[in-house]
Amino acid sequence: MQHKELRIALVCYGGVSLAVYMHGVTKELWKALQASRAHGSRDGRPAGSAGVYLDLLQRLESAGNVRLRVLTDIVAGASAGGINSVFLAQAIHSGQSLEPLTDLWLQTADVDTLLDPEARPWSGAAKFWATPLVSYLLHRPGNAVSASVAPETRAEVREKLSRLIRSRWFEPPFSGIGLSRLLHDALDAMARAPAGRPLLPAEHPLDLFLTATDFKGHLETLRLHSPELVLESEHRLTFGFHARSRGIAGEPLAAIPELVFAARASASFPGAFPPLQIAEIDRLVAEQDIAWPGRDAFLRRIMPEHARRGELDSVSLIDGSVLVNAPFADAMAVLRDRPAAREVDRRFVYIDPTPDRLGAEMRRDTRLPGFFSVIFGSLSAIPRAQPIRDNLEALERQSREMMGLREIVLALRPEIEQAVDRLFGNTFSLDRPTPKRLASWRAKAQAAAFEQAGYAYHGYAQVKFSGLVAMMARMVVEAAPELDLHSAEPVRERLIAQLAAGGLDRTEALRDASSPAMIGFFRSHDLAFRVRRLRLLARRVTQEWEEEPGVTDQHRDEARGAIYAALALYIEREPLAALGEDFPAVARAFFEDPQAVVDHFARARNLLAADTAVDALLAEALAGMPQALRRRVLLAYLGFPFYDAVTLPLLRGEGLTEFDPVLVDRISPEDCSAISGAQADASLRGSEFFNFGAFFSRAYRENDYLWGRLHGAERMMDLMASTLPRGKAMPEAELLEFKRRAFLAILDEEQPRLRADPGLVAHIRRQVIGADPMPDLVRERWRG
Repeated sequence: MQHKELRIALVCYGGVSLAVYMHGVTKELWKALQASRAHGSRDGRPAGSAGVYLDLLQRLESAGNVRLRVLTDIVAGASAGGINSVFLAQAIHSGQSLEPLTDLWLQTADVDTLLDPEARPWSGAAKFWATPLVSYLLHRPGNAVSASVAPETRAEVREKLSRLIRSRWFEPPFSGIGLSRLLHDALDAMARAPAGRPLLPAEHPLDLFLTATDFKGHLETLRLHSPELVLESEHRLTFGFHARSRGIAGEPLAAIPELVFAARASASFPGAFPPLQIAEIDRLVAEQDIAWPGRDAFLRRIMPEHARRGELDSVSLIDGSVLVNAPFADAMAVLRDRPAAREVDRRFVYIDPTPDRLGAEMRRDTRLPGFFSVIFGSLSAIPRAQPIRDNLEALERQSREMMGLREIVLALRPEIEQAVDRLFGNTFSLDRPTPKRLASWRAKAQAAAFEQAGYAYHGYAQVKFSGLVAMMARMVVEAAPELDLHSAEPVRERLIAQLAAGGLDRTEALRDASSPAMIGFFRSHDLAFRVRRLRLLARRVTQEWEEEPGVTDQHRDEARGAIYAALALYIEREPLAALGEDFPAVARAFFEDPQAVVDHFARARNLLAADTAVDALLAEALAGMPQALRRRVLLAYLGFPFYDAVTLPLLRGEGLTEFDPVLVDRISPEDCSAISGAQADASLRGSEFFNFGAFFSRAYRENDYLWGRLHGAERMMDLMASTLPRGKAMPEAELLEFKRRAFLAILDEEQPRLRADPGLVAHIRRQVIGADPMPDLVRERWRG
């Protein structure tokens, strides 16, 4: 059985009221993740569409001999997509349910609810003088409502739009604190609902990114040749959250005020909501009587320049999609930090509810653009609609690089295994490994790898040295903001000088593989090398030795468990917190005593003690392995220095985790055709009235939410089926049947809830059941 992971990095675009559609899509992704968790455990069969996903996973296993795990470990969003990204990431990390959110979206994502109480026209006499003007604007020929809203909903839209127009002018009509309260209520409802197990394996990282726009801007330093330093205003801002799953049900990704802060900032649509200031979240915390002990640390982490300059209280944040509507870059940046214990099929999946809708309308108009359309288009519409070509080209280059490196490693493997075999002869099969022997063999293999690398060794050592010094410098700056440094470069340069004074001159000591100074430095500080070695070993145990005679799944599971237990001893030493509470004081005195920082790293991390513990874990695990697997593991473990000497310089010192190409998939109405008669440009109603349509009608919200679930189900099944090896693809007719089963399960689940349009569910059900080809017997069963 081939084990594979379908890893999804999800990117959610902005879309104003189409957030309701994106909620439907992300809900189906969440259900697919639930099905995958059930597939790999003894959990009972999940209900609804999740049960159909489970059936599909089992079918893929029997048809393609592929045991597939589906997980989402990177989520990024802007504006309305940012709100959905927060909820999904919280559900993935905590195991909490997304179900409480659906009613909230349908009930509260309405213009009457969002309208600021202070802005409401409390009586028919409010702005009585504006009533004729409002009536004219809403009923004149060619008005926006008539042009962009369906006839059956125009009365409701005109009534709510009239209240909106007659609300206060020249100020945002929607309530900022009101939106913050809604976001808090949603996250609180998720926390109060029963939670399952997290949807990621233990110790697997989850990254969440949301974009916002710093309206006033903050100063960033640019390094030039002349002048040396330039200060420029930067308006882009990213909220980043990172956590590792501990397998604990209900454990949140971050504090609720922090998640509310990020979502509220990202969705501050210009003109509709007021900019977010910190005082608003402080007010929410006081109202709800929430404990937020990490407030100051969070603000310093998210807005370090503002904190350093004492400008946090004056920060004003607006919608993230003003500058970054498709936040691919942040998600791409963390790809190299993913653990890989089996073959990975990495996908970037982005949700785009209305691909090129604005562009298509503009191209159909043959007239010269008018005065206001040019101004508004250049300020807002055009920047938001820019394509992601640059990001996709970067992913394609990275994928080609990964493929090339994988080919290099595969080509080197026979030679490396022969080299390790010559070093140790029959030792593996004759002697039972002990911690002492394992340490001795490891040192011998390391020395041999350096010797055989020849001239290439110097470049390899330089890359390792540079990476370690840069890591130390970065952590010094992070731990001691009082140093008031614009970059870590001064710290890095001082560290290099200090190490050279102590005998580790990079132009001399790093040339000699036997240099005591070099060997001691790497032994005391090269944590990244140890992590890379164990990650490669875990990958090979799971992915590459599945057909080894006499080796069972249980043997591989036990080996992988021991490797990850050993890996945890190193990973826990990586973060800044592992350096202890006294490190900030040492960092603040760096320029007076740089050697104290170097010594503190060595003492706090104590890698030699970790090596001893890891040797004991691995020796015990090796002793219980079948001889064939033990030999394979030792060849890979001791041969790692040979691989690392080749691949690390090619990877520019960043190391190797996922070693696979990255593919890109889109979810949008245009990509879904399994339901006959559903036109892509007509299925969504929130796109009416300039993407505000769903805020004016519950019927529209129900429609878009339901289509979001249906489109999400169709595309999730496409993604899962596409992981099968070439030559074992699932027949299209069979995959279509799985999709129809999922559609009907969704319709059955949602019919009691979606009441605003009594004909909606019945109409779509007829489209699903009436579609061809489908056997009559199957159609009758599904109809029943």
